[in-house]
Amino acid sequence: MTEAFSPVKSAERTVALLETLAASPHRMTVGEIQRATGYPRSSLHALLRTLRELRWVEADESGTTFGIGPSALLTGTAYLDRYEALPAANRTLEELREKLGRTVHFARREACDVLYLATRESIDRRRGAPRVGRKLPAYATALGQCLLAELTDLEISALLPSPMVALTPATITDPDALVRAVEATRTRGYAVEHEENTPGVVCVAATVSYRIPATDAISCSLPAAAAEEPGVLAAVAEAVVAATTELATTLRREGVR
Repeated sequence: MTEAFSPVKSAERTVALLETLAASPHRMTVGEIQRATGYPRSSLHALLRTLRELRWVEADESGTTFGIGPSALLTGTAYLDRYEALPAANRTLEELREKLGRTVHFARREACDVLYLATRESIDRRRGAPRVGRKLPAYATALGQCLLAELTDLEISALLPSPMVALTPATITDPDALVRAVEATRTRGYAVEHEENTPGVVCVAATVSYRIPATDAISCSLPAAAAEEPGVLAAVAEAVVAATTELATTLRREGVR
């Protein structure tokens, strides 16, 4: 019989606070943090003071706004250092970027999000921004859609948030529409996402199938206008599928699981 899990409240509050600061595009005041977390102001002050001392949180010169500190970066880097598939994935990204000249990403699925683990920028760096260490909803990315395609429709439904928040006007926010998109991905063998998380950008992604179900995937981003040119999208998809197939073979041969 499995023992019921009861989280330690102080640890739960610490993690939630750090995740709140990490998700904010700017440093937050105590009032903003309190509204986001619902924590009492007295315990929030004590928690912030402790995390500042440990360098998990840093403040501006006035000490009134707070953001993620350097210890968070060091911990995140340690995770990347220990992800066994990453060295081979980085080599694959280098080769794929060299071949296509476009931005490529390597990511893994975490529940109904995708966590970006590596990126190689396109030759034209004006397009896109590095995403290493960031999470996006799986339903809104080609990376996520191809990884969701590894699951059953019931498993996907159990993972989806309610509501499915739109990142752009093109984001799929209807579960039935997502099921149809995932089924198309299964049929093609790769996912195609049209401006669903970034306006003006189309992505193609395929799984790296060294695990069952696959947890990792590689994508290639290109301008929406370029994707409309004859043969471009098909050529990108062919290159991405070939790269992920070769990477999966390499990882299995090296015993990475």
